[in-house]
Amino acid sequence: MKDIYVKILELIEQRKPAALVTVIDTQGSTPREVGTKMLVMLDGSIYGTIGGSAVEALVIAEGKKCIQSGQSMRVTHSLEDPLHHDTGMICGGRMEFFIEPIHVPPMLYIFGAGHVALPLARLADQIGFACVIIEDRPEFATRERFPAAREILIGQPDLLAEQINFAGNDYIAIVSRNHELDFQILRRVITKPLHYLGLIGSKSKRQQTFTRLQEEGISPELIKTIHTPIGLEIKAKSPEEIAVSIVAELIKVKNS
Repeated sequence: MKDIYVKILELIEQRKPAALVTVIDTQGSTPREVGTKMLVMLDGSIYGTIGGSAVEALVIAEGKKCIQSGQSMRVTHSLEDPLHHDTGMICGGRMEFFIEPIHVPPMLYIFGAGHVALPLARLADQIGFACVIIEDRPEFATRERFPAAREILIGQPDLLAEQINFAGNDYIAIVSRNHELDFQILRRVITKPLHYLGLIGSKSKRQQTFTRLQEEGISPELIKTIHTPIGLEIKAKSPEEIAVSIVAELIKVKNS
């Protein structure tokens, strides 16, 4: 039992989503007792077991759904099912399971370490995002300026954008110091699996950016996924107000 909690901590550190399955009730002849636990990963692999057989296969599928939805669930399966309505098993008994997602803190990659990035990273950290700062100016990308950042990457941002292995639940905010650098970052990340992609700028910059992306063969469907101008429309002016509008949009996307 202790090992499974160590594994959960390991998965959280590695930012790998999973679902924890617990046997919460049994009746009749069952392969495992109440309290037995098993972890299900998104690829269907498991850690621990609830007894194998057709029941475990069904619970693994339900665990994957739990990860994707982020919602806990209770499920019951019959081990006396000669008509194959559920498990197809005939050994008798019934098992009930509680399946809960192991939440991994969302990762926010902030391209830029300037005036907007500073309050953005601070606010995002306060609402549970793990922030990675990406900047080519060492004097801006410092631990003193970003003490809570999970990681600070110093280098050419567009090249780093190409090298990072983003996950489908990752967020990106592009708030670098100039339009061309923003575009070079954007064109390298737009085809990658992301949960949110935001680009700072005006409505006129948005149109110019969209036109350039279309000329490079990026599909209209992908272009529509870009949140730009970044943030909710609250007439923000100062860097701090812009950061508030961005974080508000992150919350909206995360909770929707």
